[in-house]
Amino acid sequence: MSDEWNASTASNGDDKSWKLLEKTLLAGVQEQRRARRWGIFFKALTFIYLFGAIALFSPALNLQKSAARSANHTALIEVRGMIADQEAASADNVVGSLRAAFEDTKTKGVILRINSPGGSPVQSGYIYDEIRRLRAEHPDIKLYAVITDLGASGAYYIASAADAIYADKASLVGSIGVTAASFGFVGVMEKLGVDRRVYTSGEHKAFLDPFQPQKDEETRFWQSVLDTTHRQFIASVKQGRGERLKDTEHPELFSGLIWSGEQALKLGLIDALGNTSSVARDVIGEKELVDYTVKETPFDRFAKKLGSSVAEHIAIWAGFQGPALR
Repeated sequence: MSDEWNASTASNGDDKSWKLLEKTLLAGVQEQRRARRWGIFFKALTFIYLFGAIALFSPALNLQKSAARSANHTALIEVRGMIADQEAASADNVVGSLRAAFEDTKTKGVILRINSPGGSPVQSGYIYDEIRRLRAEHPDIKLYAVITDLGASGAYYIASAADAIYADKASLVGSIGVTAASFGFVGVMEKLGVDRRVYTSGEHKAFLDPFQPQKDEETRFWQSVLDTTHRQFIASVKQGRGERLKDTEHPELFSGLIWSGEQALKLGLIDALGNTSSVARDVIGEKELVDYTVKETPFDRFAKKLGSSVAEHIAIWAGFQGPALR
C-alpha cells in the first residue's frame, strides 16, 4: 500500500514537472511570436515612413528645380564614367538632358562637364551628332565642354562637338584612338588536353573565339575595322575643332596619346584653361547653374542590373566585345 502511494505521488510530481516545462516552452514560443510580430510591425512602419518621406520631399525638390529654371541660368549636364548603353553616361541619358536644356527658354548657355575615359564609339557618335544638331537649331545658345579630371577617347569625341573646350592645366585630354582587346587561351587548352569544338555556318563566324588560334587574314580584317572606326573618330574631331588643331605640326595627335590640359592647349585640343564656375560666370554670363543631368533612381539601377543578361557578359568575356574609344 505504501509502495503504491509513493508511486502515485512520484507520478503526480512528474506530471506537474512536465506541465510546468510545457507552460514554460509555450510561454517562450509565444514570446518569440510576439517579438516577431512587433519586429514586422516596426519594419513595416519604417518602410512606410521612408516612402512617405520620399513622396513628401519629391514634390518639394521638383518645385525647387522648377523655381530655379524660372530664372535665366546656365544649364549643366554631367558626362561621368563610361560612355555606354545602360550606363549613367549613355546616349539616351545625355541626349535627353541636352534636349531639355536647349528647349528651356531661360537657358543662356550649356556646360557639358566631362569626367570620362571614353567608351562606345556608337554612343559617343550619337551624342556628338545631337550636340551639332541642337547647336544648329538653337544658334543663340552656346555649348561649352569643361573637362575636369579626364576627357579621353569617346569623351573627347563628344567634347569636340562643343563651341569651345575648357580644362584644368592638369586635366588629361586626348587619347584619340580605338582599342579592342580579348584573351587567348589556346596554349592553356593544349596543356589541359581539352579540344575546342565550334560549329558555324560561316567561314569566319567564330573569328573572335579566344579558344582558337588566330588567322592572319582574320587579324588583318579586324584591324581594318578598327582603322575604319579610327578614321571616323579623326574626321569627327577635325570637323568639330577645325583649324584650331595643330595636327600638321604634331602628327602624333591622333596616335592615341593623352596630354595634360596645359599641353592640350598648345596642341589646339582645348581652347582655354577654366572650370565650370568660371565658364558660367565669365563666358556665358550667368553664374546660376541648373543641373539637367538625368538622375537614375536606385530602382532604375537595380532594374538595369537585373535586366543584364548572363549571355552578354559571357560574350564580352569571351572576346566578342566591340571596339571602344579609349
